[in-house]
Amino acid sequence: MKLDFMYVFKCATLAVVPLMSLGVQAAESEFREDQALRLSFISEPDSEIVTNMAKKILEQQLDYKVKLSLLALGVQYQSISTKKLDAMLMAWLPNTQAAYWDKYKNSVDDLGIIYGGKLGWVVPDYVPVNEVRTIADLENPEVAKKFIGTIQGIDPGAGLMRKSEETIKNYNLVDYKLSASSATAMTIAMDRAILKKDWIVATAWTPHWMFGKWNLRYLEDPKGSLGGAEGVHTLSRKGFGEDFPRAANFLQNYKIPLADLQGIMAEAHETSNSDGAINHYLDSHPEKITEWTESAKKLPLYKN
Repeated sequence: MKLDFMYVFKCATLAVVPLMSLGVQAAESEFREDQALRLSFISEPDSEIVTNMAKKILEQQLDYKVKLSLLALGVQYQSISTKKLDAMLMAWLPNTQAAYWDKYKNSVDDLGIIYGGKLGWVVPDYVPVNEVRTIADLENPEVAKKFIGTIQGIDPGAGLMRKSEETIKNYNLVDYKLSASSATAMTIAMDRAILKKDWIVATAWTPHWMFGKWNLRYLEDPKGSLGGAEGVHTLSRKGFGEDFPRAANFLQNYKIPLADLQGIMAEAHETSNSDGAINHYLDSHPEKITEWTESAKKLPLYKN
């Protein structure tokens, strides 16, 4: 399986986008015992890797069949709450997706954190730290000119974009506009700027392959407008643990060190082969498979 890892964070795209190479199918009906597990993801490298790796474990180690759905973030929350999906592995909490969580928290179950994340604004390391260390430093008119008054953004409806709009207001960055585009456009803009040593400030997040390719640094955010450390959670529909005890136990134990995940992402980006990167990691980390599945294998596949 090959994926273009130049696109990320498509959390506000069309409701359903089929990826036949991933065996993706739209979620249409509620649980029936003879159907496959339904998991969802967004067009973001970490989401795709984490979800596809879970699919491999569930199918190869735990005897399930899994169908994946590529869905907009809001549709994922809604589909979990209405039991049209079993689980999503991309809930950034407590801040980034707070609006979705507040709306749906009583109709979904939180199975725990898979890995840690961070949102922020970044600049290339050649931008002098004595001139631009914090987001507040952007207010300087001379600094604003060097950045051409632009914060390079991603997809318009992404949680990071909403936080960025708030940040512009909180820091009174009247000389700036937030340029909405796409995650692909953001990385292309970063690449072009770095080749010419131009100044650029862009919305960013960890984990991301670009931190392995370029020397970037997060701007300090003394007002906390972009939020602090985040946890990326697995959410499931109500009753999932009763219907699929083995799968629920696995997802509760499915924890990936951030350094490991970014290593998989970097390999996938360099080789354009996410499946190979996932297989390489699993083959070289049998202890992680045991850690994730040992207790799950003692449980039944389906409800008694």
